[in-house]
Amino acid sequence: MMKFADLIEENVEELAALETIDAGKLLSMTKARDIPHAASILRYYAGAADKIHGEVLKMSRELHGYTLQEPIGVVGQIIPWNYPTVMFFLKVSPALAAGCTIIIKPAEQTPLTALYYAHLAKLAGIPDGVLNVVNGLGSGAGAAISSHMDIDAVSFTGSTEVGRKILQAAAASNLKVVSLELGGKSPLIIFNDADVDIAADLALLGFLYNKGEVCVASSRVYVQEGIYEELVKKLVEKAKAWVVGDPFDPKVQQGPQIDKTQYEKVLSYIEHGKREGATLLTGGKSLGRKGYFIEPTIFTDVKEEMLIAKDEIFGPVMALAKFKTIEEAIKRANNTRYGLAAGIVTKDLNVANTVSRSIRAGTIWINCYFAFDNDVPFGGYKMSGFGKDYGLESLHKYLQVKSVVTPLYNTPWL
Repeated sequence: MMKFADLIEENVEELAALETIDAGKLLSMTKARDIPHAASILRYYAGAADKIHGEVLKMSRELHGYTLQEPIGVVGQIIPWNYPTVMFFLKVSPALAAGCTIIIKPAEQTPLTALYYAHLAKLAGIPDGVLNVVNGLGSGAGAAISSHMDIDAVSFTGSTEVGRKILQAAAASNLKVVSLELGGKSPLIIFNDADVDIAADLALLGFLYNKGEVCVASSRVYVQEGIYEELVKKLVEKAKAWVVGDPFDPKVQQGPQIDKTQYEKVLSYIEHGKREGATLLTGGKSLGRKGYFIEPTIFTDVKEEMLIAKDEIFGPVMALAKFKTIEEAIKRANNTRYGLAAGIVTKDLNVANTVSRSIRAGTIWINCYFAFDNDVPFGGYKMSGFGKDYGLESLHKYLQVKSVVTPLYNTPWL
């Protein structure tokens, strides 16, 4: 695994270019963040591989008991197109460290880097048959993984709709263990005492990073009334200055949506927002005659029942609303079927503590956003799924506990 990580770093130029060609991600970001992060994930779990152990149990009678942590077996993994490299290693690394064999299916939109990683794995010395990349459509290869009788566990990141199908297939086949990281509609709550410039930057990053194709995008932004007008003005200014274009250009901040289907989906949600009565502050249109580029789009006067407030759009669209009290903010933040993440911007520790404990979401970021780390478990509540990526929590989902008991005879103590 350490050698695998070294090879990733040695091939960063090729990998970053493939990722940009495949997914429309910014070359500067893939090169500086995604590819190096993949190597760091591998090293994190490589460090855990020789520290997997059970425990000796304190028995109540003349027995000696202990547990073993054993690999769960053959693992099927299905990953999305928005972070092909990072998702590949979030799934593969802990499974390798646990001693599992892997069948991983990349998204049909972004197959290239997964194939390159399979090549590097072979060069690193990972034995044949341990890490297997299978390309194909979700309806074919994905369905086969989910329903296969010889696959012991499946881990999926993607839409809630597909997550349901995987869960059903697992139940109908061999009751394989399932881990799901699904959709999100994450709120960012900005209180009156927040630094307006910092808050505006966090809000902008939260919905425009990776062209809004992020499961934890802060696509619902709630701003307390005392700073609402000032913050809206700054947000619109910053959104209008945001540079959309060729992802190979180092000056560009946002590339194209992944494909025509997603591009049209985002534009249709923008039209829904207009029809349902939200106020379009900026953006709302495609850019240029070629490519799937969409302007950064901000709606205000958004009501909770509007589609742009309820559905995961997965594009550069923000639903902005005003609130008065902390109680109102908590209620509106929780008014969603999802529970993946949330952000809080405040200088008041009591407010931060109260809100972070009140929001039903798997990750809460206080005065920051997208603050991922290898040691911090990540996963959802409610219809955002269950099971964790990152951290030792992720390692444990690829292990199962076996209890071993043997009698003790003439023991002087228990």
